[in-house]
This record gives sequence, C-alpha cells and structure tokens, in this order.
Amino acid sequence: MIYKILADLTVIIHFLWILFLIAGAWIGRKNRIIKYLHIGGLGFAFVIQCFGWYCPLTHLEVWLRAKHDPLLTYKGSFIVHYIEKIIYTELPEWLIFLLTLVIITINFLIYKKCRLT
Repeated sequence: MIYKILADLTVIIHFLWILFLIAGAWIGRKNRIIKYLHIGGLGFAFVIQCFGWYCPLTHLEVWLRAKHDPLLTYKGSFIVHYIEKIIYTELPEWLIFLLTLVIITINFLIYKKCRLT
C-alpha cells in the first residue's frame, strides 16, 4: 500500500513539475533562485527530449508501481501515458519535442521582457 501512495505522490509531483516548467517564468521573474531552478529545469527537459530519455520521475513512478503491483506499470513516457488517457490518442514524440521547444521559447521571451523593463 505504501508503494501505491508513493507512486501517486510521484505523479502529483511530476504534474506540478510540468506546470512549473510551463509557467515558472511568471514566478522566476521576481525570484532569482526560482529563475535559475526554472531555467535549469527547462534545459534538462530539452536534453531529455533531444536524447529520447525519460524523466527520472517517470522511472521512479514505474518502479514504485511495479513494487506495488507489476500489472500497473507502463512503458514509455509519463507525458504520453497520461495525456493519452485525457485525449484518447497517443502523441508522437516529435510533437512532444515541439511543445517542449514552444514552452522554452515562451518562457525565454517572458524572462527577456522582464529584463528590458
């Protein structure tokens, strides 16, 4: 039971991390530590997308689910697995990569705008 709770908690943390990567520049504009954490996270997201790696949180969740019940595990990307359940279609890897670049670009523009004002 503890592994199921930890796996569910990992999913929540993973989801919050993704939200932070999407909109972290809004917080990072006024907090230097958050800004550097956010930029580092965006860089890490870019690297794992370039090399086709999975986020360590995905590996942790799969491992915890396997410890709880091996039938509950899944293969592949955290994002694809859960977005697929929401929109009933699998997103191609190139689209996830493109969305990652869009998020990085938008956040870069937010940081750039803050620096100019």
